[in-house]
Amino acid sequence: MSEVLDSAVIQKIIPHRYPMLLIDRVEELVPGEMAVARRNVTIHEEVFNGHFPNNPVLPGALIVESLAQTGAMALLSKPEFKGKTAYFGGIKSAEFRKVVRPGDSMRLEVHLEKIRRNIGVGKGIATVDGKKACTAELTFVIG
Repeated sequence: MSEVLDSAVIQKIIPHRYPMLLIDRVEELVPGEMAVARRNVTIHEEVFNGHFPNNPVLPGALIVESLAQTGAMALLSKPEFKGKTAYFGGIKSAEFRKVVRPGDSMRLEVHLEKIRRNIGVGKGIATVDGKKACTAELTFVIG
């Protein structure tokens, strides 16, 4: 896929909506294999009112969720999973290496390593300015 998918198209593939839709666009998509998405972090996000006042930091859980939504795009774009939901089945070996702040643009890349029946496993990496912010192995259960 060479065209960029915006939030209107993303919402046709994954069921997430504001305030839990955490990817802004999909830049690359190979159904059942991989996806690359972008999330532009802004100071206007409600989470920064409390995390942390005068020192806004995007919580690691939201970085991992952004990766999961990117992986869900790769999974749920397969014709046999159309209209389904990808749930977290597990998060393995998540590591955080860089603080993500308002003004950052995260590049989110997830490669699916295996899909068996309704279970998928993928490895994700979130980067900001080419530097690793987070890596994680994610398990999805499709329901």
